[in-house]
Amino acid sequence: MFSCTLLFGQKTTVRDIDRRVEELLAKMTLDEKIGQLTQSPGDISTGTDVSKDNLLAGIRQGRIGSVLSHTNFDNKIVMQRTAVKESRLGIPLIFGFDVIHGYKTIFPIPLAQAATWDMAAIENVERIAAAEAAADGQNWTFSPMVDVSHDPRWGRVMEGAGEDPYLGSRVGEARVRGFQGNDLSQPNTVAACTKHFAAYGFAEAGREYNTVDMSEQRLREMVLPPFEASARAGSATFMSAFQALNGVPASMDRHLLTDILRGEWGWQGMVVSDWGTFGETIVHGAATDDTDAAAKCLSAGNDMDMCSGVYERGLKNALDQGRITQKQIDDAVRRVLWLKFALGLFDDPYRYLDKKRRTETLERPEYRQASRDMAAESMVLLKNDGGVLPLTPQSPFKKIAIIGPYANSQGNKDYMSFWTLGLGVREYDSTKVVTPAQALKPALEEMGFQVTVAEVCLDATCTEKDYSVALQAAREADLVIACVGERGIDCGECRSVTSLDLPRGQETLLKVVSRGNKPTVMVLFNSRPLVFPWAAENVPAILVAWQPGFETGNALADVLTGRVNPSGKLPLTFPRHQGQVPIYYNHLNTGRPQTQMGQMWSSGYLDMPTTPAWPFGFGLSYTTFRYSDIRLNKKTMGMEETLEVSVVVTNTGSRVGEEVVQLYIRDLSADISRPVKELKGFEKIRLEPGAGREVRFLLTKKDLAYWNHEAKFKADPGKFKVFVGGNSQDVKEAEFELR
Repeated sequence: MFSCTLLFGQKTTVRDIDRRVEELLAKMTLDEKIGQLTQSPGDISTGTDVSKDNLLAGIRQGRIGSVLSHTNFDNKIVMQRTAVKESRLGIPLIFGFDVIHGYKTIFPIPLAQAATWDMAAIENVERIAAAEAAADGQNWTFSPMVDVSHDPRWGRVMEGAGEDPYLGSRVGEARVRGFQGNDLSQPNTVAACTKHFAAYGFAEAGREYNTVDMSEQRLREMVLPPFEASARAGSATFMSAFQALNGVPASMDRHLLTDILRGEWGWQGMVVSDWGTFGETIVHGAATDDTDAAAKCLSAGNDMDMCSGVYERGLKNALDQGRITQKQIDDAVRRVLWLKFALGLFDDPYRYLDKKRRTETLERPEYRQASRDMAAESMVLLKNDGGVLPLTPQSPFKKIAIIGPYANSQGNKDYMSFWTLGLGVREYDSTKVVTPAQALKPALEEMGFQVTVAEVCLDATCTEKDYSVALQAAREADLVIACVGERGIDCGECRSVTSLDLPRGQETLLKVVSRGNKPTVMVLFNSRPLVFPWAAENVPAILVAWQPGFETGNALADVLTGRVNPSGKLPLTFPRHQGQVPIYYNHLNTGRPQTQMGQMWSSGYLDMPTTPAWPFGFGLSYTTFRYSDIRLNKKTMGMEETLEVSVVVTNTGSRVGEEVVQLYIRDLSADISRPVKELKGFEKIRLEPGAGREVRFLLTKKDLAYWNHEAKFKADPGKFKVFVGGNSQDVKEAEFELR
């Protein structure tokens, strides 16, 4: 099934598990097999009390193989004991849960983590999240989400790694490694679930669950690489997507699930649906009833039905009608049982339900430190005109006002997201979140500044009169730190928007504050690229803090005071205006590219440049970096040769800093039109002031190959450009030829 080395270390072999699966499968009735393919919701959806409802009865009868989103630890012990001791075959349950950016200790949202471009750090926080989730009785997480997306209106861009398939691939691999470690049977790991397969991030109009229509070439070029990378990294499970792709609901798309995932890639893990999607094939108009839906979804390559009940109601009828075969059911059951064996649940069904380990593991102090470090590393400095930041005892400011709706917010899951289900859906302990006022204010006061905090209402009806307190604080200060952005509950699934403007009149707040003619630092708490044209033009310092998690205030203090030199880089383009969406760096050139705004007979706008406000890969530092010209070890590269690309990067400032050195290519003459740039490598380096370092990248034929219009992966002889720089726009370039 999976890689023996990856999942089991040296203790268990694939042959051992195969034998045990076959022995168990031979004892199972059809109803018990269907039960293993059925997942039921837990208390987050239903308010389940296992002592009263029929969930326990279903487990006892062998009709339930998995429970989704159950938070009560003691109830999980009861459910597992019922499965093991009271069902006929004693098959343990697998408990699944959405662990998206931390479990009990909350880290920055995944999009923010991607902004670190630090795979070791990402792997580390997912390892912590896995340890906490496993200690609380969860065995399986529905993560990583590796959907590439070009539309920030879609609420779930916060859950992925942005717009680029190469960066998304590296992040997906890191997250799988973090969750699963190198031995899935260890009690501090959970099974990963790569989602949503596939193309969910390209939903029309940025609307959740909406239709996607794209060519096979674009699918393979832009969408599939992170999925394939996660599969090769050993992701134990995959999740089929909600939406229809080219008219076919993804949960019944045999081309995706069987031809590509299991066929071309040779992946042999277990596929689960998304919530209720088997039943939604009927709403799509692609299935007539439960029997039809069950037959089509199983035949496509799905194994487990998440919460729709379609398999339970329709699978037996589909078998009786000859729509599916017994072998297809058995193969799906094999994959479910195989995962349970791999997790060690048959050897010890309670290994994830140890109360002592739970107490020792959850919310350790070192986990908070990891959250703080990740949050600081993820922040992206967009502007720093005049060197306003960092704030030090030598800064020409004495009085500082921290203002805005997110100066000290303690509601709406602010600084986090909807996807912090380990804390609860509605009720959570907000005191665990360190706000800017709680940490930044004392940090600045310790440095000798006089600091006031002025919160501002978030209501959409707020007027300038409501801003009077903030305005007065700004007038009395020498510097204003304005904390603006989005509510945490506006980040996540089904949180799509039509407007990317800074919400709830917050740009008006910035304009009002500016009347005091005081320097302003805008701190943006966001889950997606937002549009703020006035601030972009008039506010001297802008820091993208994302939704940073529990350690928001401490991490913000670290960055603003210079304890941490910002090194984050944008994983998603920030547009000038939402009318530019979709906007992304690796676009095709068109036959008439616009070179200046207003140019007629070119692909552009009359009222705005086609360029972004800030490009993919962009991010400033408190120091500066100089790039040498690119050096190639050869000007002509053979098909089976390797090209070495090198530059010297020098820290030309006065502070230690980290820089993400990025490598892009462009194919100048292929069979089809190729992107103006494609990311093919990056390295994050740390340099002392005045120090330089040579950074080397290796390019092979595979890096230069592409999917053409006939769905063939090939490299063409001809000229290429190679670019190296600190973002996708500001680069050095050189040219070589592939022969």
